[in-house]
Amino acid sequence: MKVVIFAGGLGTRISEESHLRPKPMIEIGSKPILWHIMKIYESQGFSEFIICLGYRGYQIKEYFMNYFMHNSDVTIDIRSNEIEVHETNTEAFKVTLVDTGLHTKTAGRLRRVQPYLEDQEQFMLTYGDGVANVNVKELLEFHRSHGKIASMTSVQPGGRYGVASIDEETGQVVEFIEKPKDDGGWINGGFFVLRNEVFNYLPDDADDVMWEDQPMTDLANEGHLMAYKHDGFWKAMDAMRDKKVLEDMWKSGNARWKIWD
Repeated sequence: MKVVIFAGGLGTRISEESHLRPKPMIEIGSKPILWHIMKIYESQGFSEFIICLGYRGYQIKEYFMNYFMHNSDVTIDIRSNEIEVHETNTEAFKVTLVDTGLHTKTAGRLRRVQPYLEDQEQFMLTYGDGVANVNVKELLEFHRSHGKIASMTSVQPGGRYGVASIDEETGQVVEFIEKPKDDGGWINGGFFVLRNEVFNYLPDDADDVMWEDQPMTDLANEGHLMAYKHDGFWKAMDAMRDKKVLEDMWKSGNARWKIWD
């Protein structure tokens, strides 16, 4: 099963770093947060990724183009231009990098990678700036159990994000409101599982549409958005203060999203 990652935004709220690199390439413990997100999936058996590029997308391309070399011990014979690889410490990632436009919004980015998902009855989707110790296999089982189009991992960090009103008996999202003024409630934590029918909810001119607005609202209104409640760790890197929290957790050996050895 393929995992789509939104990685094309401008990252204006963390401009101290994003003026030099795309937000998903901002490092936590000497590794881009994008790598941490991919490790969450890879450690649970999901290693094929489609990354939606935009702002400074070439830096993400260069990172993966040189990934094997940067994570291997090598001997380079300059005279003969031969390279001998002694030992490598690379992951089993298979990565498709798609330029989805500089100013394209999230629904448009998802629409633009549809050709790479035509062989997928269902796929996963997440953001390139949030980490969690979410049990992805359990999330997938939940998604398969209800037969709806979309499953959204819901978390309770205490405000600032879209709030979901959830039917306690069925787990169905009966209302979705993006970024309400009042704190509280279960919010959109990313880590989605989607059936391919989700593309019917993306308009043809989706480049100016946020996935979190009309598409998710329509899914909720039609009873096709379900909430998988995650009570564990979750953290989005929205600003420098969030990066510092994540960096301090990593350095202290208490990176709760690190579910791999």
